[in-house]
Amino acid sequence: MAEITLKASTGRELGSGPSKRIRAEGNVPGVVYGLDADPIPVTVEWRPLRDALTTEAGLNALIDLDVDGDVSLTVVKELQRHPIKGNVLHIDFLRVSADAEITVEVPIVLEGEAKAVLSEGGTVDHLLYTLSINAKPADIPNELTIDISDLEINGSIHVSDIKLPKGVTTDVDAGETVVTGTQAAQEQVPESAEGEAGEGGEAAPAAEGGSEGDGEG
Repeated sequence: MAEITLKASTGRELGSGPSKRIRAEGNVPGVVYGLDADPIPVTVEWRPLRDALTTEAGLNALIDLDVDGDVSLTVVKELQRHPIKGNVLHIDFLRVSADAEITVEVPIVLEGEAKAVLSEGGTVDHLLYTLSINAKPADIPNELTIDISDLEINGSIHVSDIKLPKGVTTDVDAGETVVTGTQAAQEQVPESAEGEAGEGGEAAPAAEGGSEGDGEG
């Protein structure tokens, strides 16, 4: 995985007011921490940050964060976005060691076509979209792929079926379902309609018998 260089500056004021001003200037407030070092409040420019987060590696990009000349290998630990506008409000950078494993979420991508499912009008239900994996920074894959070509109706693909790259492990339950082939719902006749049809054929004789009984009494 290629590393990206991003510059950050220190000395920003803390608090919601200063953070709003930072964002108004086209920057993003953040913090860098990890490896037993003190957390450092930082400011990064939005455009270089956007470029760093839109590579094939996505949020798992390895970033050489240059903080006033002091460069550390980092990954994005948390990204806070505005709930409506979607713009980045704050970012957390985690210092990492090239020789130590870290835990990150990696996207699961489906490839192929489940013809056996689609030919019967079924659907492919993708249930698990990311997988938590453990790996050294350089071994983190951009994504994990699953071939669904052999998926059948009522069939499932589990975490145990994912082929993890060398140097990558996961603590997720091997039996957890990633994707299933689901049968299309059968069109059913409403119970009321079935009841009316059934009662219509059987209720008439009962009614006639009841009338005769009443007459005899």
